[in-house]
Amino acid sequence: MKSIMEHGKADYCYLCGRMGYLEEHHIFGGPNRKHSEALGLKVHLCPECHRDTRKGVHGSEGQGKKLQLQQEAQKNFEARYSHEEFIRVFGKNYLG
Repeated sequence: MKSIMEHGKADYCYLCGRMGYLEEHHIFGGPNRKHSEALGLKVHLCPECHRDTRKGVHGSEGQGKKLQLQQEAQKNFEARYSHEEFIRVFGKNYLG
């Protein structure tokens, strides 16, 4: 499914705005990756914001960026569905 977080074509990194090569990031990974794909909870990131071993969302210091994306994804999901449905699908509240 197309991202519900990005509007139009993804021409720039969702986090830093850099243009160029972008990678698709599923906001909820692991067992919830399939839900991220099916519900459009994904964004495009530059390689640095995505995979940098230190500052990327998958890196040791990227937890703040990761949480930011999870919170924004939850808000987008709840604007379409409900808080209760988000908890049912993902099993966690990232907003509070």
